Amino acid sequence: MRAVAVAGIIASLAGAGKQPNILWIVTDDQRPDSLACYNEAVRGTKLSPLGFVMSPNVDRLARQGTLFSQAYCNAPACAPSRASMHTGQYPFRNGVYGFEQNHQAAAPCHKTIPQVMRSAGYATAQFGKHGYYIFDWGPGLTWNTVDQYDVAVDKKNDLQKSGRTDFFPETKWSKEGTMRIERFYYPDGTTKEYCTSRGKNQPPLPEDEANRKAIDDERDILRAYTREQSGMIIGGESPQPTDKTLDGEIATAMVDYLESAPVDRPQFLHLGFHFPHSPVLPSKEFRDLFKAKEREIPYTIPEFDPEEVGRMPPQLQKLHKKMNFSNLKEEEKLQAIRDYYAFCAHGDAQIGRSVEAFLEYGKKSGRDWIIVYVCGDHGWHLGEQGIEAKFGPWRQSTLNAVVAASSIEGLFPKGAHTANLVEFVDLAPTFYEAAGVDLGSRDFEYLDGESLRKSVKQNQREYILGEMNHVVGPRAYLRSKEFSFSMKTRNKDGKPGDKWGEKPGENIRWALECPRADAQLCLYDLRIDPNERWNVAEDPKYVALADWFRQKLGNIVLGDRRAEINWSQPDDYAVSDFALGADDKKLELPKGIVPEV
Repeated sequence: MRAVAVAGIIASLAGAGKQPNILWIVTDDQRPDSLACYNEAVRGTKLSPLGFVMSPNVDRLARQGTLFSQAYCNAPACAPSRASMHTGQYPFRNGVYGFEQNHQAAAPCHKTIPQVMRSAGYATAQFGKHGYYIFDWGPGLTWNTVDQYDVAVDKKNDLQKSGRTDFFPETKWSKEGTMRIERFYYPDGTTKEYCTSRGKNQPPLPEDEANRKAIDDERDILRAYTREQSGMIIGGESPQPTDKTLDGEIATAMVDYLESAPVDRPQFLHLGFHFPHSPVLPSKEFRDLFKAKEREIPYTIPEFDPEEVGRMPPQLQKLHKKMNFSNLKEEEKLQAIRDYYAFCAHGDAQIGRSVEAFLEYGKKSGRDWIIVYVCGDHGWHLGEQGIEAKFGPWRQSTLNAVVAASSIEGLFPKGAHTANLVEFVDLAPTFYEAAGVDLGSRDFEYLDGESLRKSVKQNQREYILGEMNHVVGPRAYLRSKEFSFSMKTRNKDGKPGDKWGEKPGENIRWALECPRADAQLCLYDLRIDPNERWNVAEDPKYVALADWFRQKLGNIVLGDRRAEINWSQPDDYAVSDFALGADDKKLELPKGIVPEV
C-alpha cells in the first residue's frame, strides 16, 4: 500500500472520530542485541554476539509489524533522551542536555507528547518511569511535575514507596545529612535493609556492612567495584517472583487501568519499564533458565585492549575511568553479561502481559491500535570500550531498536525489517500523525523528526545526531553508516547559567574556533572498525575528514537554532542561528578526503 494511501486512512479515521488506541513502551538501558528478532534480522542468528538471549514477546510483536534496527537515541542518558522523545526535539534545540530540572515557562519550550495528544482528544496515562525532568515554575523550580498525563502511576512514588517492588533505594534528607538505604522486599511481606550512607562524615555502621554482606551472599549480588561509581548492583537475583518485581508491578498498574478505562475516547498509554537498569535483579525463574543456557552456550566477553583508552580524547578517557568494567574478574564479567540478558528476558514477559491487555482493550473499544516499542532509552555497554555504562558517543551507548505494529493495514508492514536510520525525535511526529494532527501547520515546524511511517520504505536522513552534557561534560556526536564522529561542544562543563558553565549563548563558536586539540575530536571509520576501537582523528590520512566533520557537526549543534536555557529563571535563554540550514540531513563529503580502504 502506498504511503500516501496509508496517510489518508489515518486522516479519515481521525476525521471519523475513530483515532487508534496507542501504546508506547520504553525500556531503560536495554541494548538491541538483547532481542532475538534483532539479532536474526541483522546477524542471521537469534544469538547476541555475546551469547544467548530470549525475547519471545517482542519477537511476536516484530512479526506483527516492522523492526527498525538502526534506531538511535539523541542523548545517551535517561533524562535528556526521554526529553528529546517527549518534545520531538534534539537536546541542542530543547535545551535539555543532562539531568537538569527544566520547565515550560521559557519561550523556546513547546508542548510535550501527552499535552499534544490530550489536545487531539486522547485520554493519556503513564505507568512506571517518565524521567524527562519537567517541573513546574513556581516562581523558582518546584518538585511538582507538570500536568503531563491525565493518569500517572510513578514507579517510585506510587509503587516502590508503597512496597509494590522487589528493591527500593530510599533517600532520607535531614539537617544531619543524607541517609541512603537499600531495601529488599520478599513475598511474605518482610523486608531486609541496610544503610549505604548515614549522613555527613558518617560511614555505615558495622551492622550495615554485615547486613549488606548477608544479603549479597543470599541473592548472589555482584557490585561494580572497579569504577568511581562503585557499589552499583550489576548482577544478582530478585527476592520476588517475576510478576511481583518492580517491572511486574508496572505492568500490573497498566493492566488494572485498562480493566476499568472508558471506551468513549482513544487511549494514549506510555509504559516506562525499569529493566534492565541497575540494580540488575532478574527473578529466579529467568536467572535459573539463563544459568542453564550458559552451560550449553557460554557467553563471550567483548574484546578490549587498554591501548584503546590511550587513543581516546581526554573527555572519553575520563568516562572510561568512571565506568571501568575491564578490571573485573572474568567470572564477574560473565555473570554481569548473563544476568543482564536474563533481566531483559524477565522484562520481555512483562511486555507480553501489557501488550495482551492492550489488545484486549482494543477489542472492547472497537478501535484500531498502534504499538511502538522502544528497546532502551539509550544503549548499554557490557565491556565494549572497557566499560559497563552508557553516556558515550559510541554505538553501544547510542544504538537502539524500535518495533512498530498496527492493526491499520499497511502502516507498519508485518514481519518487515528496515535498516534506514531513525531517531528518537521521530516518535512525536509518529504519534501526532496517528492522532490526526496537522503536521504541516506552523505550530509543529519545531519538530526535528519524521513519522516512522515514512522511514519504512525511504531513508529520511544520511546521519543521526545527539548531544549530552553530563558525567564528563558537553559532547555531541554524528553517525552515518560509514563514520562515527564526536567532539566537545562547549569550553566549560557546567550547564547554561550555573556557576560552572557559561551564560546562555556565550562564546557559542568556541568549538569551531578553538585550537584543534581543545575540541577533542574522535573519529571511527566504521567500514574497517565497526566496533569503534581505533580513533583515527589524529591519523594524517584522516585529519582532513575529521576537520570536515568538526565543521559539519559544529555548525549544526551550535549554529542551527541551538537553544541554551538557564532553567533557574523563567525566561533566560539564547538561540543561536549563525548556521541556519546546516542540518540538511545529507553528507556530501568533498572528494579526496575519504581514505580508501
